[in-house]
Amino acid sequence: MNKIADINQIRSLFPALEQSVNSKTLVYLDNGATSQKPKQVIDLVNRMNSGVNGNIHRAVHELSSQTTELYEDSREAVRQFINAAQKEEIIFTSGTTASINLVAASYGGKYLRKGDSVLVSEAEHHSNIVPWQLICESKEANLRVLPVDENGNWRMDMLDNLLDSSVKIVSVSHVSNVLGLINPVEELISRAHAKGIPVMVDGAQSIVHIETDVRKLDCDFYAFSGHKLYGPTGTGVLYGKREILDSIPPWMGGGDMVGTVTFEKTTYAPLPLKFEAGTPNFIGAAAMLEAIRFVESIDKKFLENSERSIVEYMIEELLKIEGLRLYGVGESRISLFSFTVNGAHPSDLAMIMDKMGVALRSGQMCAEPLMKRYGVESMLRASFAAYNTIDEAEYFIASLKRAIKMLS
Repeated sequence: MNKIADINQIRSLFPALEQSVNSKTLVYLDNGATSQKPKQVIDLVNRMNSGVNGNIHRAVHELSSQTTELYEDSREAVRQFINAAQKEEIIFTSGTTASINLVAASYGGKYLRKGDSVLVSEAEHHSNIVPWQLICESKEANLRVLPVDENGNWRMDMLDNLLDSSVKIVSVSHVSNVLGLINPVEELISRAHAKGIPVMVDGAQSIVHIETDVRKLDCDFYAFSGHKLYGPTGTGVLYGKREILDSIPPWMGGGDMVGTVTFEKTTYAPLPLKFEAGTPNFIGAAAMLEAIRFVESIDKKFLENSERSIVEYMIEELLKIEGLRLYGVGESRISLFSFTVNGAHPSDLAMIMDKMGVALRSGQMCAEPLMKRYGVESMLRASFAAYNTIDEAEYFIASLKRAIKMLS
């Protein structure tokens, strides 16, 4: 089967890109928050909502059987997509946030003790900070921070000193949602494992831009969201090594995660159901299969070249703008760019550019500690996806210059 290597063909699959905003053709550059959905995802969601809709795993009637098959087919597709060893290692959640909270509550709840530590980086999203703070507070443990340098790169020279015997788990992002830098997670995992410390990877930003192989990474947990991967909102994945998932208790109790229930004792279902209590978003989870099929339908070399062209152009042009500071400087990055401009508030720039049809993100990016690190209260972010073009990048730069001039 021939892979798609034409940007217009890719864009034709996304109905949302055809709309106008403020009488301008939409240029959607807020993909770091959520991506648009291709027709095949939309079609499956509509088909299930209007017909193939029966609760999974619980009944023998035809609609339940069809829905269960779609749900489990999606689980297998995710397994293959990230190269997990077994489908039992794939847990469906409501998103990256829920996945990290699950690990913090279940793994942290079992293995953290008073005086222990959890290590995160200074560039983490709130979703990879607050869950660990909550479990650390309840266990009287400590949250440690791996600093970043002025360019946003991890201070790997400080890692070994931070990884002492008190650290029971490390949880870091593969790619910062602010800096766009591809972090050296393989090196960190190797160095942590040398001291017997497991590592969780927040893959919310990386899953869209980097081919992910959890066995090659050798991470112990990996989390991502469906809505950033061209799939439905309210969907996500937690990958965990089976031996670890087997060793930790469920996060939530309820239907479908039990073996037997009595008032004296409850036993739990085998993986992955042990961590999927209640009726899940089975339609959304099933539609993740179509999102993965879309990603896999694109020629990888074409996609790499397209993103590289956008990255090179954006960095060159952004750095030409007087008074602009780009955050995140490194050789390895995705097409996500956060910056500030002297004398122009990020929200004001975002509002003006919205009038020009450009959708951006402004604010703290759910990364307040990183904002504090750089001495700013907010930034402006442009984040690209597979359907974005170099023409859109050029329009963005021209619009940004106009917006800056209007505020000067």
